[in-house]
Amino acid sequence: MKEFAFSPSFKKKLDLLRKRDIKLWRKLKKQLEFFQNDPQHPSLRIHKLKGELRNTWSLSVTMSFRLVFIEDEEYYFFDLGTHDYVYKK
Repeated sequence: MKEFAFSPSFKKKLDLLRKRDIKLWRKLKKQLEFFQNDPQHPSLRIHKLKGELRNTWSLSVTMSFRLVFIEDEEYYFFDLGTHDYVYKK
């Protein structure tokens, strides 16, 4: 099983999320648990990204909130936020 790693900016955003929206933070935690136990869990809606974010992956927390990561020796999470924020649209 691959380990999780988090960028410093991801950790800061995660701490802010926990303080501002505990319900969303709990959902995020639950999705990470699903991902750790079953990366193919349908609620995760994991997909590879294109364009400037090619070679990265997206994991859905809700229909509008995403986690962005790179898969290598570990899962390295480096961004989180709304769909439009993380995809810079």
